[in-house]
Formats: sequence, structure tokens, C-alpha cells
Amino acid sequence: MKNWILLLLCLVGGFFSVRAEEVKPDSVRISLLTCEPGDEIYALFGHTAIRYENYTRKQDFVFNYGMFSFNTPNFVMRFLMGKTDYQLGVVPYSYFAMEYAERGSSVYQQVLNLTTEEKQRLIRLLDENYHPKNRTYRYNYFYDNCTTRARDKIEECIDGQVVYEETGKVRSYRDIIHEFTAGNDWDELGIDLCLGAEADVPISERKQMFAPFYMLEAARSATIVRGDSVVPFVLMEEKMESDVLGEGNRRFPVSKTMFSVALLVVTCMMAWWSNKKGKVIWLWDILLFGAQGIGGCIIAFLFFFSVHPTVGSNWVLALMNPLPLFYLPFMVYKAVKRKKDLYHWINVVYLTLFMILMPFIPQTFNITIVPLAWCLLVCSAGHLVLYYRKGFK
Repeated sequence: MKNWILLLLCLVGGFFSVRAEEVKPDSVRISLLTCEPGDEIYALFGHTAIRYENYTRKQDFVFNYGMFSFNTPNFVMRFLMGKTDYQLGVVPYSYFAMEYAERGSSVYQQVLNLTTEEKQRLIRLLDENYHPKNRTYRYNYFYDNCTTRARDKIEECIDGQVVYEETGKVRSYRDIIHEFTAGNDWDELGIDLCLGAEADVPISERKQMFAPFYMLEAARSATIVRGDSVVPFVLMEEKMESDVLGEGNRRFPVSKTMFSVALLVVTCMMAWWSNKKGKVIWLWDILLFGAQGIGGCIIAFLFFFSVHPTVGSNWVLALMNPLPLFYLPFMVYKAVKRKKDLYHWINVVYLTLFMILMPFIPQTFNITIVPLAWCLLVCSAGHLVLYYRKGFK
């Protein structure tokens, strides 16, 4: 959601308050909105919101739990720590629809089968939630996001129980993420490097609803049980098509696979060139092991300090960790002085064991991890060959 909308909310939010006591039979319609994905990484999975239409008062607003601003102080650090705050925002439906139409995304509307009392309760709940002291919440991309919030608030107002049809689909968080990152190689790689083994554990169908389109599918077949009465959760569904042709995925011109294979080829050439010249190309060591260490710093920070879900069980830390970055000055010193470096012995053994044990680790690794591990192994192995061919001390 664009930052100008958040600014608009701050300026005119007080005019959007709705009152439950104004609800009259058949004068109010409440719907679940599901928006198609966008190109930005935070929009790859789509979006969910609640639409409120009051025909008597001629009001048409969208309650949106997905509001945030990149201009929030320390936004990046708070995001890494898992302490990102989102807000409930309220905008006229025309503004909401316009933003998604401009990017070429259609919006699905599911009109909910609520009684007058349930509508009153939901409106009162949303109105209370929109109060300045209540509208901010601690966002969690799996457990508490714009979709789960909308679902939970709707369920909270119902006299009875919403029953979702069991489909028998077995999915993990990573499976669902891969469905929506397909075609966005680099986004998928970045997410995969951060998520740990817990993201590969099969989750319940209710937990699968963290993804907007999984919630959309679940709502289609859901029912409301009120005592002996069983009624459909959704009265009707319609799709508001966008007239704008989307730009499509903004893909990086080089895929992650092409890049990692090219990096492996260059590493092999560097090892060959190093042995031919009889000296360590320490600038390549700085680039390769420095990148490993910098990436490892991010993963280690998430592993030890972040409250994001699943990042604390990440076996990628075994490959990418901060140690090479801290050791790099000693590595370069020994290379310049033509001294043997025990680090490369340890690295060859360690990386060989890592790749042998990879199939047995209870975590799905991004395929790009394999050529990256080979790059590090080839580089260290090239050092060992050079030591014995050129008589390093």
C-alpha cells in the first residue's frame, strides 16, 4: 500500500468512522476482499481486506489491516528483528480499488452471509479497532497478518462457528511461499535463505490461510453453524477485473541458477589461474569469503535475535555464517606472505561433510545453495593444491 494512502488516513481518518447503531436490515453489506499479487516482494502473495457498504448512508469503505510505511524510524532494523508494526486503515473503496486497478490487479469480493446483529457487532469491533490507540499491531507474516486479522475479526462477531471444509491438502509454509514466488527467482532465494527447518513442517489448513488466496478458497466452501442452522459463509462472489494490463514480473535479467553456475565457473578459473601463476589471488578470496561472511551475518542475526517465525531453526547458518568475515584479514595476510593456511584444510573437510549430509538435514534448501557451496570448496581446494605445488611454508 502506497505511503500517500497512509498519510491520507492520518489526515482524514476521523471522517470514516462508522456506527453500529445505524445498521438497518438489508442496508449494509460486508464483504471479504482478496487482491491479486503485485510485483513488489511484499505484494507477491496478494492482500486481504474487509469492505463495508451502507446503502442508507451511502458509505463504502475498506478496512485494511495491511497499512505500513517505509518511512517509519529504523524500519529495516525493526523488520529484521521481527518488530514491524502495521496499522488498520480505512479508505473509501474507490481509492482502494483504484490502486489495484492501476497496477493491473483484479479484486475478488465475497459477500458474507451475516445476520444484522453480526454486522452490528463487526462494525462496532472494527470501529473500536480503528481508534488511534488500538489501530497499530505487531505484524507477523505467518501468524498475524492482514489476512488472519480480517478472518479472526469476522469470526469473532459470528453467533456460532465458521466451519471450513477439510480438503486434505498437505502444505508447509515454504510450499505456499514457493507457489507465489514462482518466476521471482531472487525473491524466492532471499526468503529461502532466511527461513529454517520449521518452515518445512506440514501445517494445518487453518494456518495455511495466512496466504490471501488460501483464505479465498477456504471461504468459498465454508459454512456458518448457528445451533441447528447451517448456512454458507459466502452469499455471493464476484471478481472486479482491472482494465489496466499489468506490467508483469520485473525479473532480474540473470536468473539465480545462471548466476550461481557462472560464479562456480569463474571460481574454477580463478583456482586454475592461481596455480598457474603460483600465487594466491587474494582479491578473489576477499570477494568470495567476504560475501559468505556478510550473508552469514544477516542469517546469524535472524537466527539468534529475530522473533520472526521459523528463522531460529535455519541450517543455512552451517554454510553461511560470520566466521569467514572475521577471519578474512588473517587469510589475506597468510596469502600475501605465501604461508599455508589451516583454514582451507578445515573448510574443505567441513564443506564436504556439509554437502554429504545435506540430503539428511530436515530442511528444504534452495537449489542455488549447492553451486555456492561448491564455489567455496573449489576455492579452498585450489589453495591446498597451490601449497604443495609451489612449496608454501
